[in-house]
Amino acid sequence: LHDKHYSEQVEIVDTIAERIQLLGGVAIAMAPDVAETTQIERPPRGREEVPVVLSRLLDAHQIIIRECRQIADKADKIGDHGTNDMVVSDVLRANELQAWFVNEHLVETPLVHASAEPTMNAAD
Repeated sequence: LHDKHYSEQVEIVDTIAERIQLLGGVAIAMAPDVAETTQIERPPRGREEVPVVLSRLLDAHQIIIRECRQIADKADKIGDHGTNDMVVSDVLRANELQAWFVNEHLVETPLVHASAEPTMNAAD
């Protein structure tokens, strides 16, 4: 799950960086610079349970999807069809698909409480 997911996101990042440079901008490339500008909350240090990691990943996708829609609308309004196409075709659709996939792996886990005393069957 994570390797494929990561590879797809790296490809998206490259596509966005190329578009930024094509438009005359400077793409942020260094991890500390990206971390300073992101809207996605950094996870706490240490290990987390898999469902928590997946939940955080889903939250990140939802932020990206929301931002993509705003950027696509803005690009459309100013007539930047190339950016609109890239955002919708390459970024939005891929993140919607990944969000769906992650969501399919999240399962509501009911809490199971152990009873204080074991119950006996009538046959015992």
